[in-house]
Amino acid sequence: MKLSLQLKLGQQLTMTPQLQQAIRLLQLSTLDLQQEIHQALETNPMLELIEANEDDVGLKEGNAVDPHTSQEKKADDSTVNGEEPSWQEQIPGDLAVDSNWDDIYPSTYSSTSSASSDTLDYESQNSAVETLQDHLHWQLNLTPMSEQDKSIGLAIIDAIDANGMLTEDIESIHSGFEEELEIELDEVLAVLHRIQQFDPVGVGYRDLSECLLIQLNQFDEPEQSRQIEHAKLIISEHLNLLAVRNFSDLMRKTKLKEAELREAIAIIESLDPRPGANIAPPSTTYIVPDVIVTKRQNTGKWKVELNPDTAPKIRINSNYASLVKRADYSDSNNYLRDNLQEARWFIKSLQSRNETLMKVATRIVEHQKGFLEYGEEAMKPLVLHDIAQAVSMHESTISRVTTQKYMHTPRGIFELKYFFSSHVSTKGGGECSSTAIRAIIKKLVAEENVRKPISDSKITQLLEDKGINVARRTIAKYRESLSIPPSNERKRLVE
Repeated sequence: MKLSLQLKLGQQLTMTPQLQQAIRLLQLSTLDLQQEIHQALETNPMLELIEANEDDVGLKEGNAVDPHTSQEKKADDSTVNGEEPSWQEQIPGDLAVDSNWDDIYPSTYSSTSSASSDTLDYESQNSAVETLQDHLHWQLNLTPMSEQDKSIGLAIIDAIDANGMLTEDIESIHSGFEEELEIELDEVLAVLHRIQQFDPVGVGYRDLSECLLIQLNQFDEPEQSRQIEHAKLIISEHLNLLAVRNFSDLMRKTKLKEAELREAIAIIESLDPRPGANIAPPSTTYIVPDVIVTKRQNTGKWKVELNPDTAPKIRINSNYASLVKRADYSDSNNYLRDNLQEARWFIKSLQSRNETLMKVATRIVEHQKGFLEYGEEAMKPLVLHDIAQAVSMHESTISRVTTQKYMHTPRGIFELKYFFSSHVSTKGGGECSSTAIRAIIKKLVAEENVRKPISDSKITQLLEDKGINVARRTIAKYRESLSIPPSNERKRLVE
């Protein structure tokens, strides 16, 4: 094969390191951005934090630093007699497109999403979460029983899931012990019954009926003894009829009157079918709104502003910046110059993030004024493409801006993604938001007759009367997204 040289011309899109950094900061949530800024302050000597008292002095003197405008302007404006300071010279305005940020600035802080494992999280280290197994082990150690029974109890507790249900049958637990221990099946069952009396009552249950009956046996109210006996009868023999809300068959088979059946069902509904679920509560997630929306009382217009508490206020340290010399290429001067340029780009990326977030939030509020005024039923259809066209940006940028960013409104705190929804055509040729349809479904269910709940087909007909054409399966999908059970499960016995 003959060797040859060929020359080809081509074009490709490549992002500059500054643009890559701006995109990375844009998609960070508020908490992640705060960690990113604190990490930048620790690693870059050119950045400094503006204290609260300094900000107050700046407000009084008319030189306040707006956290949502470029902080580099304060440093860049520090000229003497109209001349540029020496540290402004020989700093490139942009990096080459084919360059890599880490190659030029190896001291760059790592992203929060890929932070090193040695990052200390004191809050999570100091908070100990007790699991259900820990809670049961503690009670087992306080219970007087033989060592053999304790070993059986440990095996049973290990087979209990987070809801408190026993995931293995007694025979499997019994077969796991060595034969020389001579443990009988009745001993395992006796220890299980002992554990089922631990807190929470009913833990270690093998099926729903056993769980509810264990809790009913703990009731010690003589005035309700009759109702408790009726509840035990329903649970032990007719739980399937209660599950489908077949009250007529329940009254026929249990020979109970409607009032008696209602009282028994009220007791059953007060029981906990998952007694172990509340021992280890889920971790708390704190939300800090990025945008605050308020209504001006004098004009009646909606005001959109960024939350000033979302990120620390930073600026370039003019004292360190002044150490950058004019024509000195020593290692120390190169280090200072590189960190200065990195600080300027970081502040510029923060400014770009805030400006983009403000543009998108303003357009969303302009489009969804009906929601702010009247609630979910007035929500208009909105997709990413609509906002992208309004602010002259790409849909991927809008997606990054609206992910894990929150807006505080008089109606509550919502993620920016919440204001986007698909549309359904109406008879008049208009469009109705899927969020508005969900709100209508929720309202119809709240106002229904609980003795005879409305079905999905009936909801479809009611929406059609309002001019909204929605298929029954779509109604079922929206109802499930609202965690609303089917009509047969919503049936109730009332006075």
